[in-house]
Amino acid sequence: MIVEQLSLVDFRNYAAADVSLQAGPNVFVGRNGQGKTNLAEAIAYFATLGSHRVSTDAPMVRRGADAAIVRARLAHGTRRIVLEVQVNKQGSNKARVNGSTIRPAELPRYAQVVLFAPEDLQIVRGDPSARRRFMDQLLIQRAPRMAGVLGDYDRVVRQRNALLKSAKARGIRGDQLSTLEVWDDKLVTLGAQVIDARARLADELAAPLAGAYTAIAGADHHSGLDWALSVDGADPDEDDTEVDAAAAGTTVDRFRAALAAKRATELERGITLVGPHRDDLILRLRGLPVKGYASHGESWSVALGLRLASAELLRAESQLGDPIVILDDVFAELDADRRVRLASLVADYEQVIVTAAVEPDIPDALRAHVVRVEAGTIIDPEHPADKDDAGDTAMPDEATGPRHPAPEGADDER
Repeated sequence: MIVEQLSLVDFRNYAAADVSLQAGPNVFVGRNGQGKTNLAEAIAYFATLGSHRVSTDAPMVRRGADAAIVRARLAHGTRRIVLEVQVNKQGSNKARVNGSTIRPAELPRYAQVVLFAPEDLQIVRGDPSARRRFMDQLLIQRAPRMAGVLGDYDRVVRQRNALLKSAKARGIRGDQLSTLEVWDDKLVTLGAQVIDARARLADELAAPLAGAYTAIAGADHHSGLDWALSVDGADPDEDDTEVDAAAAGTTVDRFRAALAAKRATELERGITLVGPHRDDLILRLRGLPVKGYASHGESWSVALGLRLASAELLRAESQLGDPIVILDDVFAELDADRRVRLASLVADYEQVIVTAAVEPDIPDALRAHVVRVEAGTIIDPEHPADKDDAGDTAMPDEATGPRHPAPEGADDER
């Protein structure tokens, strides 16, 4: 799978932009703050339904606009497909495939992307939410229906928390709050699906993670990963990842038992204390948690290993071809040896998109089609007029527009 054409309207610092891409390596070069990462973010959105930099969609809409539009023409063999998403500052987003309206949650069925970025170090060193987010985005790519399950679970948690806070404010005891049982049933039904899906994913990631880590670091430090589950006693508030090794029964049974055990504390604090929103993915080297024990280089190797392992899983099972691999400002963070190792590991993917502030940071193996980005303007020497000559597969007319730099003050992160 490759992106042949990308079109943006009111996305980040782009009033309007069109860029053509090729199979193999593509490089976006420009000083920091010009909009290179915005291009990577737009492509990845189709696959993950989110940004790797912010937790909400609103920052992706250009200042002064109500919505951003991202269109991409993807190719797999002789097949062409045009995806479009309208990202709204307020209200629900909208999506289309070849002009037909679909639910945005269905977009990952048509696009698979693995994006490496400096923010990936937070997967390893950050709080548990970064690791949950990484796993959930991969879950959605592999099984798009999980977007609905995760969304429904989040809504149930918010509703249940609102009920608990209300009960706390009114001094209601647990035996007087019969409506809580209704939300318990929904929480357990949806949460158990998330817990089990995450556990299967962790099992499947283990072997490719170990292989990728060794290839990047040049040493086998016995990497691994496992979940610390709140239904089995782990408590992120206490920085406690120990679980009840004797816990038995189905996920549903353990979930219900943990809720019952925490009922009084939940009512006292007004918050849901059990469920996948409280779990943590424990990454290990030599049997020790990476967070707190690994060096900077080891942490980077684990983060890159997770992304490479993700790409391997998607590649092995996809009917769309290879996932699109994006390396966003990654090489500046790596020493020369790791740069070469990473480049060799991704060079054979169908399409690799690289962003960098300076071209010499990029290994020779990935320097092919180079596009320069300046203040929200695309400068492509191979397509100087940004003309689309693909005939019937051209992007819709409304995707194009005048090309000019973004006004001063426009959002222009990286």
